[in-house]
Amino acid sequence: MKKYFLILLLIGCFASAQAKSDWKARWINTERCQSAANTWLAYRKTVDIEKVPQTLTAHIAADSKYWLWINGKLVVFEGGLKRGPSLYDTYYDSVEIAPYLTAGENTIAVLVWHFGKSGFSHVNSGLAALLFEAIAPGVEIVSDASWFCSLYDAYQNTEAPFPNYRLPESNIRFDARMELTGWNQPGYKGRMGVAVVISEVGVAPLGKLVERPIPLFKDYGLKPYVDVRKSAAGDTLYCRLPYNCQVTPYLKVEAPAGKTVHILTDNYEGGSANNVRAEYITRDGVQEYESYGWMNGHEMRYILPEGVKVLDVKFRETGYNTEFTGSFQCNDPFMNELWKRSARTLYITMRDSYMDCPDRERAQWWGDEVNELGEAFYALSPSSHKMALKGIHELMNWQREDGVIFAPSPAGNWRKELPLQMLASVGWYGFYTQYYYSGDSSFVAGIYDRLHRYLHQVWQVDKSGLAIERDGDWSWGDWGEDIDMGVLTNCWYYLALKAEKAFALQLGKTADAEDISRMMYSIEKCFDTKFWTGTAYRSPGYKGETDDRAQAMAVVSGLASADKYPALVKVLKKEYHASPYMEKYVLEALFQMNEPAFALERTRQRYAKMIDQYPDCTTLFEGWGIGPDGFGGGTTNHAWSGGPLTLLSQKVCGIEPTSPGFRSFKVCPQMGTLTEASATVDTHYGKIQVSLNRKGSKIRMTLSVPAGTTAEVPVSKGKVKRLEAGEHTLTISSRTL
Repeated sequence: MKKYFLILLLIGCFASAQAKSDWKARWINTERCQSAANTWLAYRKTVDIEKVPQTLTAHIAADSKYWLWINGKLVVFEGGLKRGPSLYDTYYDSVEIAPYLTAGENTIAVLVWHFGKSGFSHVNSGLAALLFEAIAPGVEIVSDASWFCSLYDAYQNTEAPFPNYRLPESNIRFDARMELTGWNQPGYKGRMGVAVVISEVGVAPLGKLVERPIPLFKDYGLKPYVDVRKSAAGDTLYCRLPYNCQVTPYLKVEAPAGKTVHILTDNYEGGSANNVRAEYITRDGVQEYESYGWMNGHEMRYILPEGVKVLDVKFRETGYNTEFTGSFQCNDPFMNELWKRSARTLYITMRDSYMDCPDRERAQWWGDEVNELGEAFYALSPSSHKMALKGIHELMNWQREDGVIFAPSPAGNWRKELPLQMLASVGWYGFYTQYYYSGDSSFVAGIYDRLHRYLHQVWQVDKSGLAIERDGDWSWGDWGEDIDMGVLTNCWYYLALKAEKAFALQLGKTADAEDISRMMYSIEKCFDTKFWTGTAYRSPGYKGETDDRAQAMAVVSGLASADKYPALVKVLKKEYHASPYMEKYVLEALFQMNEPAFALERTRQRYAKMIDQYPDCTTLFEGWGIGPDGFGGGTTNHAWSGGPLTLLSQKVCGIEPTSPGFRSFKVCPQMGTLTEASATVDTHYGKIQVSLNRKGSKIRMTLSVPAGTTAEVPVSKGKVKRLEAGEHTLTISSRTL
């Protein structure tokens, strides 16, 4: 069994991106390097190039991050990805560098930050090193013993408090008295150590190299803060950011040597645990510094000692390279603000991977990712689709030898399974949604066998065919109380089987598809017998209040028949137990039961505190409020809370694909009490745009259908209009929707 598992691991490891094996470069560092936590290394190489090639791709890897300058120009701001594509391997970047080179002498400079410790989003290799390779006819630049490399001693550890154990990043202290001024510029005359070859490529501890499957991060450049104010004592600058974002702080000061400036954000204790912070120790005179470890929040704070004169402060936003090309607008300002905050929450929880929050954990919890990947199709440009694809491969490549899958992964200090989150991940709202909405099925063959193993060896069914509850390592269905795990388990398992069946048919595995169909049929036939009470769904022996989540999942899974909808709507008008994570499915169930007016009303009830009581916050919370209402530590920027973004575009404006990748789609709006609404969805074919104006039971629709696609619009009872590419204006009846 172990041999079988290892074969699957190796297959999956390289399914997400092309693995490069023909390396001429070697891993290098310096003799002084002990690969301790928070190690910084400065590398430098001068090369003569007779003729610059038209194209020259540099392949660059490091554990953990790097910054690249060529001829004094910053080419990559924070390259590298947290490890790893599998337990043993490392990502590398491909960077086009020809535009930065000149005929004659060229200077390559690289700064490497070695985290040196594991976390919920990173597994430490234990080796601080750089790999650099750029080869073209007449040009060969490879990392070897001809490079220079020095420990950058100006970068140091701070004293306590430190970031909490979930984060692999350390606080950064920079002592400018030890700065290697100009080390990354042409003509540097200072002394640097000689590089040493520390490892070949493809062996432990850095393993095989897999090409980065997502774009390099977007650098928005240094910008002034929205507002800067001083504390009453004059010792702190409070610098307002335009919204909650991922930033690195910059300062220019005049000071005597040895003064310490403390830098942190208002989210330093986001989610009740320490995030990262920075310290800058001055040298004598005028000086500039940017701390390269990103932080997040609405406000940057510079705490200044006496004698430090601030000449300038700025910030650099960086993040996942995508655009906000999706949109939603309606005549209700509350819903507009909720969509906007959902989109901002989505973006700040994207970087190396999807994450639950950018402060407490920065970890790829897949319950969060399921909601996030669905939102990305409605809010962002198609470049965002690569993020979930990376996550799918990582989740399955980290499968344990016992067949269990777990999140967050990659992770160096976590291996616990949350069973219901894993069912959600591999199922209809997770893996299948990623395939169907993107049109990209490339991942299916590589993960199918491991998915099948998880669903049919790890999970078991009873004699009636219903899924048997599993505690796993953490029996978690949602934050909050009154969680009916029996009903939820069977709904999530059914949806996982539904996705697996679709994948089996895709791959021509007809025997698997037939077996899965029989299993689904058994659940369909026995579900009501075990769980339906006549007024609601409840597990035998469950003692809590009727669970709104369980009713919703019965609806969206398709296990609840339409004749039960009136009773279920009554339950959802009474019971309010779900956290923002599961509320998305409650609201979706209401739309599915043709209750758009109440879906919007419940949305307002649930999100009113977040939106109305915190007008300066641009992101959504982990729970329904802050503090006691926060759930799980209560971050103010939590990935799973943005479910309404999907529903406002997908259900209110009605835009849903009817074939993979939106090659065909339907527009079936459920406007509820709204009179105006519009949405844009950016697909690989172009932008779908719809504008709606409702008067009574009539909706005036303007629709833009991208070239190469078709749309279906129900115009009256029993009549669907098929629209080809172009601009269309038509009137439909809301009573038929």
